[in-house]
Amino acid sequence: MSAPSDVSTAAPVVVKIVISGGFGVGKTTFVSAISEIEPLLTEADLTEVSIGVDDTRAVGGKTTTTVALDFGRIHLDASLMLYLFGTPGQDRFSFLWDDLVDGALGAVVLVDTRRIQDSYPAVDYFEDLGVPFLLAVNPFDGAPRFALAEVRDALGVGPEVPIAECDARARGSVKDALVLLMEQVLRRRMRALAAGAPRE
Repeated sequence: MSAPSDVSTAAPVVVKIVISGGFGVGKTTFVSAISEIEPLLTEADLTEVSIGVDDTRAVGGKTTTTVALDFGRIHLDASLMLYLFGTPGQDRFSFLWDDLVDGALGAVVLVDTRRIQDSYPAVDYFEDLGVPFLLAVNPFDGAPRFALAEVRDALGVGPEVPIAECDARARGSVKDALVLLMEQVLRRRMRALAAGAPRE
């Protein structure tokens, strides 16, 4: 007779989460801040080829760019492990998004208040796919500060989308954002089950 399974030794559930947003908004920093493994980063130097293509006016100190993806991993607790996939921010790499987002349970859209309009493509993308997402306002030094309700209104998203301030450099702040996203995903799934909808 086999012994009853021990929940504490069971393998954690693995969930795919996408970290998205505009160019230079902090996606690589976000993944690097929280990953418990050495993150996989596909950073390349900005060169003369990118002049006129990548708008670096608001991120003057930026010298590299993600050309494929960022990848990291974090255990939120003993039962849940997140695989984090950061998307490239430039339009010229947008063809990679579909593959990176395939199978994702949710997404974090990072927002830079100096360039709120750069978040529109990511917001539209996840809304069109029906993927639950969180708006995470990354407070860059010297950037204008707005109430979160103002940022929500500027991006035209409803109250069902959670929004929070998230310092992409700070592990605790990043973890809080991921927990908030997972709570949103869970609430959405519970509503779907209560309504009799099939699981995705």
